[in-house]
Amino acid sequence: MDPLFRAAVTNEEDFIRKLDCKPDQHLKVVSIFGNTGDGKSHTLNHTFFYGREVFKTSPAQESCTVGVWAAYDPVHKVAVIDTEGLLGATVNLSQRTRLLLKVLAISDLVIYRTHADRLHNDLFKFLGDASEAYLKHFTKELKATTARCGLDVPLSTLGPAVIIFHETVHTQLLGSDHPSEVPEKLIQDRFRKLGRFPEAFSSIHYKGTRTYNPPTDFSGLRRALEQQLENNTTRSPRHPGVIFKALKALSDRFSGEIPDDQMAHSSFFPDEYFTCSVLCLSCGAGCKNSMNHGKEGVPHEANSRCRYSHQYDNRVFTCKACYERGNEVSVVPKTAASTDSPWMGLAKYAWSGYVIECPNCGVVYRSRQYWFGNQDPVDTVVRTEIVHVWPGTDGFLKDNNNAAQRLLDGMNFMAQSVSELSLGPTKAVTSWLTDQIAPAYWRPNSQILSCNKCATSFKDNDTKHHCRACGEGFCDSCSSKTRPVPERGWGPAPVRVCDNCYEARNSQLDVTEAQADDEGGTLIARKVGEAVQNTLGAVVTAIDIPLGLVKDAARPAYWVPDHEILHCHNCRKEFSVKLSKHHCRACGQGFCDECSHDRRAVPSRGWDHPVRVCFNCNKKPGDL
Repeated sequence: MDPLFRAAVTNEEDFIRKLDCKPDQHLKVVSIFGNTGDGKSHTLNHTFFYGREVFKTSPAQESCTVGVWAAYDPVHKVAVIDTEGLLGATVNLSQRTRLLLKVLAISDLVIYRTHADRLHNDLFKFLGDASEAYLKHFTKELKATTARCGLDVPLSTLGPAVIIFHETVHTQLLGSDHPSEVPEKLIQDRFRKLGRFPEAFSSIHYKGTRTYNPPTDFSGLRRALEQQLENNTTRSPRHPGVIFKALKALSDRFSGEIPDDQMAHSSFFPDEYFTCSVLCLSCGAGCKNSMNHGKEGVPHEANSRCRYSHQYDNRVFTCKACYERGNEVSVVPKTAASTDSPWMGLAKYAWSGYVIECPNCGVVYRSRQYWFGNQDPVDTVVRTEIVHVWPGTDGFLKDNNNAAQRLLDGMNFMAQSVSELSLGPTKAVTSWLTDQIAPAYWRPNSQILSCNKCATSFKDNDTKHHCRACGEGFCDSCSSKTRPVPERGWGPAPVRVCDNCYEARNSQLDVTEAQADDEGGTLIARKVGEAVQNTLGAVVTAIDIPLGLVKDAARPAYWVPDHEILHCHNCRKEFSVKLSKHHCRACGQGFCDECSHDRRAVPSRGWDHPVRVCFNCNKKPGDL
């Protein structure tokens, strides 16, 4: 709730207790507005409370009423609300002005008190702006409160009735010069001349009094108020709990901070008081929704179209086939299909490029599917839309730019495995990679302790070879022959086989066509693996070379560069040689190990398998 309201009232029971009325009492709300020093509190005391100082008054220059105060009048059965004066010298002026509109919105009858010889433009501007803001921002929220709370009394059919109470000393009252002129018509003409249209109010009445000698005569105002309060055709009395719920709903919704420099607006209630202050990171457009709309699960929206930004890559792809069937399904260009294991997907990526996968249609595109003459996906399988990038959200999708980082992550993991095993890096990496992308019928390297033919034990630096026909492990001399093995999917080029399988080439293995089909993807991965093993081995032997340049080259676009990360984004610990920095794969910020040891998939960034994320991103449900 608004700080000014929350400080005095904490809940519905507290509101009813301090108002000093019964919970089942039906009552209306009367509030008063006007400039500082025009006697608002004095007017309420003499109109409703027989002159008793229920609301504090003072002859001093400073305003007596700060914030909003309420009292219950058991005679008229109304909750009377006194407000801080307009245009007063006070702090948080913007928030206090917005608070006045919240009070006006839950009122049945509004008194605008003015003590001046002539009606000033401030009166018409305030009421005109209040009407516009009420219709534009408050009506929807009041209707939602009616539905949410199950109220029988509608809260927003019409705004309150308004009585302009005008006290003069030296001048005639409005309409006195020409008895045929109705004051209300003169007021409506004045609104039109100023370009203000008070359409939200159910009615606007004028009541004037001329004070030749004090005290002020409030009897005419009292009669006008009683006449309006008896009119239940547009606004019915309601329980005090309903009043509290309505004010709390408006306070919860419109409770954001407002810089005071926004009071330079020509309007009393500019849109900035009530709309979301979030700006698109890509184009700078503001969100058009009301404040705190995220509490109801309403996403940010903007009236204007966004522009493409390379930094955020704010393109959204939707499957064209699904769109033509009447469904709009988002798809993400990524390194691997969701059915691929991490290293299987990486090997396939090296062979056939990134994939676009639709949850309904499966993989619809591979960037190097034909290696030559491959068509652009935008022309064939996807539709493209540029979307806004809102702070703190992953509402925009990423392409395959994390492929290099995935490879680097794997290299770091391999290097760690090498150090733990205390083995030569080339052999250890080759063995490990072989097992990751090996066909199902191959014996794992860890189980191959000796040559399957000559039984010679393998040492750490010895090379193990798999026969492409039988899948067993052999030394170099016992597997020096090559021939095509089409029954296993190797062909037509010759591949390494053991001596026994070479000699038995005329004896075909009993392998079903289904098995060969099942392992087709594995063989592609294995072929790629064989092509890059030597290169990987050479890279890993140089693992001691600083990885700074490699990291910068592999860093996805949304990651904060290493040189800009000086402290953990969460605990603010300063990074040093002993405190390593890690990137969260969801938000791209830098964290220490303690603040980013959670793991989960981040599909919106192209990570289909569990990867490092920070604590905050792990709590976000968007990718779960």
